Amino acid sequence: MKYLITGVAGFIGYHTAKRILESNNEIIGIDNINDFYDVNLKNARLKELSKHTNFHFHNIDLTNKSNVLNLKNENNITAVIHLAAYAGVRTSLSDPWAYQENNVIATLNLLELCKISKINNFTLASTSSVYGDNKTLPTTEKVPTSNPLSPYAASKISAELLSYNYHYHYGINTAILRFFTVYGPFGRPDMVIFKFIKLILENKPITMYGDGKSSRDYTYVTDVSDALIASTKLNGYEIFNVGGGNATTLNNLVNIIESFLDKKAIIKKIPRDPSDVEHSLADITKISEKLNWQPKYNIEKGVRETGKWFLDNLNFISSINLKD
Repeated sequence: MKYLITGVAGFIGYHTAKRILESNNEIIGIDNINDFYDVNLKNARLKELSKHTNFHFHNIDLTNKSNVLNLKNENNITAVIHLAAYAGVRTSLSDPWAYQENNVIATLNLLELCKISKINNFTLASTSSVYGDNKTLPTTEKVPTSNPLSPYAASKISAELLSYNYHYHYGINTAILRFFTVYGPFGRPDMVIFKFIKLILENKPITMYGDGKSSRDYTYVTDVSDALIASTKLNGYEIFNVGGGNATTLNNLVNIIESFLDKKAIIKKIPRDPSDVEHSLADITKISEKLNWQPKYNIEKGVRETGKWFLDNLNFISSINLKD
């Protein structure tokens, strides 16, 4: 198969591309290597992917329609996995325009490419943030998404709606995957597990929002990659939750990281941000039944693998700038 993967130098993009390349498939990788977080991470991921002869990289800004539509010259693309996006709840409050451009306009341009090039399979990476502060747990895909708490979540809802529209009018097989707090090796430095491990190792305080009783359904990155790859063979239009299937409180997460590192965290508590949901937990019944997918990593195993990667790459990680 020949895949077009956007955000290929990103965290999930790298792991997904790596799995596809190791199965001897071909990838057209797209990324604009922006400075949303430290580009050293992105360049290091690209360096690893570029070792494969069946990987072809293009530095393209997806908000530029002409640049995207020029990809029509790439023949025989089987599926698009659209991972490129501006992520982060709190950041979107300070620059909502960037989220509309990079999450909505970019998705529209890619859908136009699928229409023009007759690419039959489109997978959109979405987020559990679309559910807002939903109180019904575990959360099914049928929960309404009309009350997002951040411009980030609102932009992802817009991208989902556009994707359905192109499925309806042009018959593009479309999978929407709503991720629940993805983590793992080579991760994004703005995400909590990356930050906590790095700061604890450096004897620096970690910031805890609220009393530590908020909870998340943490999902290991290679489980997410498996779900993405499986989704490209879907017929029709479906929305799937992609989660670990268990909720972990912030307090317990800190305990798990401390236990692995054998090192106590210095904790600085501040009030919970109202744009953050208090609890998340995915109902993964649908994806299990329709795509035969199940997560392989619980939080203890996932933190252990993530921590091992940190310890094996300490010199590199010490140079990475964290982002609030």
